[in-house]
Amino acid sequence: MNQESASPTEWLPFLSGGGMMGAMMRAHDWSASPLGHPRTWPQALRTTVGLMLNSKFPMFVAWGGELGFLYNDSYIAILGDKHPTALGRRFHDVWAEIWLDIHPLVVRALKGEASYMDRLPLRMRRHGYDEDTWFRFSYSPVRDEDGTVAGMFCACVEMTGEVLAQRYREEENERLVTLFEQAPGIIAVLRGPDHVFELTNRSYLQLVGHRALVGKAVRDALPEVKGQGFFELLDHVYQTGQPFVGHAVPLRVQRDRDAPLEERFIDFVYQPIHDQHGKVSGIFVEGSDVTARKRIEDELRAANRQKDQFLAMLAHELRNPLAPITTAAQLLQRGQMDAPGIQRASDIIARQAQHMTSLVNDLLDVSRVTRGQVTITREALEVREIVGAAVEQVRPLMDARGHELHCEIASGTLRVEGDRTRLVQVVSNILNNAAKYTTPGGCIVLSACIEAGDVRVAVRDNGQGIDPPILPYIFDLFIQAERTPDRSQGGLGLGLALVKSLAVLHGGRVEAHSEGLGKGSEFVVYLPCLAAAPEAGPRRLDVQSRGARGLKVLVVDDNVDAAQMLGTLLEMNGYEVKVEYDGKGALASALQAPPDVALLDIGLPDIDGHELARRLRAMPETTQAMLVALTGYGQEEDRQRAHHAGFDHHMAKPADLAKLLELLAAVAV
Repeated sequence: MNQESASPTEWLPFLSGGGMMGAMMRAHDWSASPLGHPRTWPQALRTTVGLMLNSKFPMFVAWGGELGFLYNDSYIAILGDKHPTALGRRFHDVWAEIWLDIHPLVVRALKGEASYMDRLPLRMRRHGYDEDTWFRFSYSPVRDEDGTVAGMFCACVEMTGEVLAQRYREEENERLVTLFEQAPGIIAVLRGPDHVFELTNRSYLQLVGHRALVGKAVRDALPEVKGQGFFELLDHVYQTGQPFVGHAVPLRVQRDRDAPLEERFIDFVYQPIHDQHGKVSGIFVEGSDVTARKRIEDELRAANRQKDQFLAMLAHELRNPLAPITTAAQLLQRGQMDAPGIQRASDIIARQAQHMTSLVNDLLDVSRVTRGQVTITREALEVREIVGAAVEQVRPLMDARGHELHCEIASGTLRVEGDRTRLVQVVSNILNNAAKYTTPGGCIVLSACIEAGDVRVAVRDNGQGIDPPILPYIFDLFIQAERTPDRSQGGLGLGLALVKSLAVLHGGRVEAHSEGLGKGSEFVVYLPCLAAAPEAGPRRLDVQSRGARGLKVLVVDDNVDAAQMLGTLLEMNGYEVKVEYDGKGALASALQAPPDVALLDIGLPDIDGHELARRLRAMPETTQAMLVALTGYGQEEDRQRAHHAGFDHHMAKPADLAKLLELLAAVAV
């Protein structure tokens, strides 16, 4: 009895200490356990349990034929909700959910063979739900006193947290690699003083061409870059530890095998990579291929230069005719000139005003063509007639410069479909260009023939030729083959741009050829050939004035000088003219003396010309009058607005007097 009442540690010294599990084993009811009471445990088991209880490493022992389960304090966390009921139970019952995974290892241990597993995945149910776990552990056989394997011993570490952390790191690394690979910018990592490629992304390979780079030194991987300064920059960054930033730096690289070097432009950063000791161990390369942006910027700068040059040319070209106009006007103001002098001054003013009108018309033509606002009237045309009309227009300039013009027109039919006025403009522009840029007494050849289904119209000269760098841009706006301070040839550099635009509108194309400065040039226009004979169109009848006497004309313009001079011209042609300078005065005049024709400016100070036209149309006295918009607004939309306002005709300032008299003559018939 004394022994029964004694404390367990007195007769079970191997259970002394052992923390919580030691205390539980001392107080545990072992009647239902396959292990029996600890008093009956063999010495080998007692020794193993004593070692286990006093270890801080998670451990368990499975002993006997049914593998009764014993464990220490550190193993409690692994058991989860299975503690404390797992104590003394069968190993199989404790870990039934993973038995199929661990049973082969248990069998090996019981056969005397130890095993070691690292990060073995096990799906456990220890907190009321299934969870994926990973363990590092060893199973070792435990022998009894006679050397027979009577159980097994396990020391283990749960690796679940570490495995999940590693998985997260791997996923993050994969995500970063994906981001690295798919990044729109160029990225590369270079290692060591030889700058060996460790990583490159897709954009980097697109820049330099798809080739094997990783593991190669940069000088070996990109030999064509030698001499461009990049290798030297890498050496400097590696040696000094100072980053380098480059903007729009040109790089000539062979992007395809056997292809010539291609120039690209890159923004980039060479950022040194430091190791744990602060020493440079590599270079991180990051940047962007900015070739497209650089080319756009260059084009914009070139366009801006062309704009500035054009504005300078425009100022020069407008001042040239203004100078003689101003001088002639001042001479006329003095009133001391005789009749021949007055005639000369008047001729100068008229001629220079016509030149200014031509300049403005060129500008308006370019504006309309480039904005797609030119309407082509298509009809079947004979190229001989177009060439003849163009030669007639340019003949005065040809004769003035003493040029010899040869026309070589192929026999047979040369028909095209298009707008007669615009095609005459095309041919006259290239003829005019040849006349201007050929020294006096030069030879110009105009030819027309059929070539590969097109009508080929060409103008060849023996003039100054075209500098090769200018040739690809000769049909661009504001381009001239020579830009000299004296501007001896004049013009705004618009003629050839119009030629190209109008040719394209007719389904054609243009070419320019020259072997260089001083070797002449040739401009060629190709237009689709029209095989079928054109139908006879209605004859144009010239309107002849049958007398202007008695026709009343109202001129309305807030520009007093312009109104008075136009009125004087009309009076000299026999018309009865009334001049007003604003809308209210015009309405009052129309009520007092209703006109047959009203010439109205649009930009009036009180009532704009469109509203004035509507009011005149609404008045019984002027409802049948012919209304003509005479304005500086000459675009197609301006013509349409005038038509909707009630105007019969629209004429751009300065008015062509012949056309105006033709209109008035039709009313006087």
